[in-house]
Amino acid sequence: MLWKRETDIEQLNRMAQGGIASHIGIRLTRLTDETLEGVMPVDNRTRQPFGLLHGGASVVLAESLGSIAGYLCSQGEQRVVGVEVNANHLRAVTEGEVRGVCRALHTGKRMQVWQIDIFDDHDRLCCTSRLTTAVVTPES
Repeated sequence: MLWKRETDIEQLNRMAQGGIASHIGIRLTRLTDETLEGVMPVDNRTRQPFGLLHGGASVVLAESLGSIAGYLCSQGEQRVVGVEVNANHLRAVTEGEVRGVCRALHTGKRMQVWQIDIFDDHDRLCCTSRLTTAVVTPES
């Protein structure tokens, strides 16, 4: 199993309350031995002025999933912070819900790299993103 911290979806969703993810309706839905999944509505909170899913909202979903997954791979007092995120927007989405699937590409002692693929309601890939995080230990 990839994860080093014990948790469940309900606990992770509670941890996210009050942050940007909860404000735009992101919900974590599935935690397997190798992946973390979540969904986000395509509505007035996440659309750009022309009615399409805002690319920035897709990036928020991707970075949220990758950061939470990174935290689950850390230990003790370690924290995970984003270093770089990129996204390729491949298909427009105008309604419904999108689903993000986060997988580890690398989980080292100091750096992690996450692949997050985002699918529409018809299971078509609409965005692919990569997040690099640094694993840090707070100074006393």
